Amino acid sequence: MKVAVTSEGSELSSAVDPRFGRAKYFILVDDESGEFEAKDNQQNLNAAQGAGIQAGRNVIEMGAEAVITGNVGPNAIKTLHAGEVKVYLCQAGLTVQEAMNSLKAGELKQVDQANVEGHWV
Repeated sequence: MKVAVTSEGSELSSAVDPRFGRAKYFILVDDESGEFEAKDNQQNLNAAQGAGIQAGRNVIEMGAEAVITGNVGPNAIKTLHAGEVKVYLCQAGLTVQEAMNSLKAGELKQVDQANVEGHWV
């Protein structure tokens, strides 16, 4: 399965970014091979609005089947679910690799709804 993890940097040792739409990077990890690729999310960092929707579209286009992040808003989760992408939340302070290990161990909670309010509600 390919998993997009929100990240503050471009390596597996980078911290998970708690933001979804305005995460600095998405690290796309193949959980079987361990191969990964960092995708810059610069276009959404300073977006006035719509960052969650656009980030969700980008994740779908990357071919991710799941996302690991700290928080996800209502528009982002709708976009991800429309693309049949599962959403998992993780605690602050984990690295991308630790988050992937937690996913494999069944320790992350899959969510079906936002855990934060949208900015423009």
